[in-house]
Amino acid sequence: MNQYMEETNQALVHTYNQFPIVLEKGEGVYLFDTDGKKYLDFAAGYAVSSLGYGNQELNDALKSQIDQIFHTSNLYYNTTCGKAAEDLKRITGMDRIFFTNSGGEAVEGTLKAARKYAYKKGTGRCEFIAMKESFHGRSMGALSVTGHSPYREPFEPLVPGVSFAEYNDLDSVKALVTDKTCAIILEPLQGEGGINLATEEFMKGIRKLCDDEGILMICDEVQCGMGRTGSMFAWQAYGIKPDLMSMAKAIGSGIPVGAFAMTDQVAESSLEPGDHGTTYGGNPLACMAVSKTIEIFEREKLAEHAKEVGTYLAEKLDVLVDEYDCVTARKGTGLMQGIQITKPVSKVTNAALKEGLLIIGAGEDIIRFVPPLVIEKEHVDEMIEKLKKVL
Repeated sequence: MNQYMEETNQALVHTYNQFPIVLEKGEGVYLFDTDGKKYLDFAAGYAVSSLGYGNQELNDALKSQIDQIFHTSNLYYNTTCGKAAEDLKRITGMDRIFFTNSGGEAVEGTLKAARKYAYKKGTGRCEFIAMKESFHGRSMGALSVTGHSPYREPFEPLVPGVSFAEYNDLDSVKALVTDKTCAIILEPLQGEGGINLATEEFMKGIRKLCDDEGILMICDEVQCGMGRTGSMFAWQAYGIKPDLMSMAKAIGSGIPVGAFAMTDQVAESSLEPGDHGTTYGGNPLACMAVSKTIEIFEREKLAEHAKEVGTYLAEKLDVLVDEYDCVTARKGTGLMQGIQITKPVSKVTNAALKEGLLIIGAGEDIIRFVPPLVIEKEHVDEMIEKLKKVL
């Protein structure tokens, strides 16, 4: 194992705080390192591997696509891109889809579409309101709307015209609105910022504010979307609909793919040919992953399953809050939850490795639980048993 880690450290730019294990294979909701040690996965590659590992149906679909074609370019139609777009339209309720390579790139697309919409409407609007403690990606545009100073400061000056409101405080959002505001961007459930769930009042209030002021509403569902909260996308539980949304991670079950979506109203007055592009967006292999993932999600009712098992997870985490002085609160919903702790997060996550458990942090004092959506209650019990040993 040390050999693999040494080779990686020598070959790559070292920007990741990597755990001292080398993973080799996966099966179900478990991963195995090069020494054969087994780990229960409650991280899912940062909420990506929602179908777990070794799903034969997905694997067979991808192998079949590889034997046909796995890259063209966006100059040509291909047999999987249109179907994947129709599938995403169906589950999002949006009208138009643009495929990207990642979540950060999807966020970039929503920002550009919002700016272009304002430009074509001749409103002169060009500014954004984002949320404090938000995370939208590490590209310059996505970083500009990320409301967490440690991510931003080394790369400033960033894109101008962004102000940050308090999450779940509608008055603080209203106070920032000007005649230059073109869009408000937020995560319905903040991930990196500490597993903070938007209230219904906040989400509906922002939707009404946008309608009243002629502002676009952007929902970033890169992490909280695709069934994780108990709805296919988190905003759907609030009875509202954004004008634009970004998604990635779980929509491809581990194949790198992202997308942003918009309503017809935005599409008809925003991006035109040449405004935005990506070499690998709409890639046949990635789009096959999207369509097959959606097919399995709908057939197996994985969003409903996440809600059911997530309720059980919440009950078990609430017990930890009662039993351990170092666990002060539980946060989140569905299978995107966290506990607030007084112990150093890194010490807890590293100690969990020794117990064969993969968990990750969120913010400075949150342990995050974003397992594959195919976990069962027995896996929650196993995780809790391991976590108790660590705590």
